[in-house]
Amino acid sequence: MRRVTELSLVSDREHYDDLVVRSLCRARVSIWIATATLKDVHIEAPVGTAARARGRYVSLVEHFVSLVRAGVEIRILHGAAPSRRLRASLAAAQELGAPGFELRQCPRVHLKLVVVDGAAVYLGSANFTGAGLGAKGEGRRNFEMGVVLDDDVLLDAVQSRFDRIWSGRECGACKLRSICPKPLDQRAAPTSPTSASAGVSPGRPRKRRASRRAGRGSK
Repeated sequence: MRRVTELSLVSDREHYDDLVVRSLCRARVSIWIATATLKDVHIEAPVGTAARARGRYVSLVEHFVSLVRAGVEIRILHGAAPSRRLRASLAAAQELGAPGFELRQCPRVHLKLVVVDGAAVYLGSANFTGAGLGAKGEGRRNFEMGVVLDDDVLLDAVQSRFDRIWSGRECGACKLRSICPKPLDQRAAPTSPTSASAGVSPGRPRKRRASRRAGRGSK
């Protein structure tokens, strides 16, 4: 697909400042994430808290709890099983579960993207890890680069692709089905958010244009 559109470049530490803090943490409607590797990302504690004054970092899972309480839908599509630390953080966050918060695993997922409120999408090299998203210190974070854009046609294409994988419509012809931990077209309801694929609800995700209007209205 060829499009002439405006976009912004994101690199290294900007993944943390622009993508995580200014965009993802301020979501109003929905967050869709695709990543090959999924780890427990830590961010600075909220402004005005004692933890922030002490320079503490907290798991992004804690912020996800606040977003889900506010009605934000979070969907994470990942290739490898979540890290042990992330599973532990999810186990401690009993409020995270379907339909507000869902993880689904597909071993063929290698794309890296973040869609916030159906209004903007990040496409780039960064996995959803501390090193990938610039949350590590100088000299420890990865060298990463990507772009952020809000083109309607490209957003539709990105979200359509995400939804096709998410809903299991790629599973039937998949040549890796025999090694898949849980084919997405044969999912059973999970018993715990600590499983490799946590939170399942039927039906399609929210329509992008509806999310986009809601996102703009909340600014």
